[in-house]
Amino acid sequence: MLNSKAIADTVSWYCAFVLLFLMLLTIFRDSSNDQLQDHANFRDKQLLSRPCDEIYVVGEGETLHTISDKCGDPFIVENNPHIHDPDDVFPGLVIKITPLLHS
Repeated sequence: MLNSKAIADTVSWYCAFVLLFLMLLTIFRDSSNDQLQDHANFRDKQLLSRPCDEIYVVGEGETLHTISDKCGDPFIVENNPHIHDPDDVFPGLVIKITPLLHS
């Protein structure tokens, strides 16, 4: 049988290993969260910087003015006869985009 000092030493070592494992786990988890956040920021920048497709679906909070600036199409209303009122734009509205070519 083990005496109480040997049991206490074994438990102390076990607790030290568990504590070390938890500290390492926390460090690696935090660094992977930073990498995931960096990847998400990169993906968002790519989505914002890419040119608009010919068919565009209006998103939440967008106006024809913001879409025109984003997509480079100053004639959205003229090219979309189904838009009767430029102020009546809603999420889910499908519009045609014909961006001006920059030379």
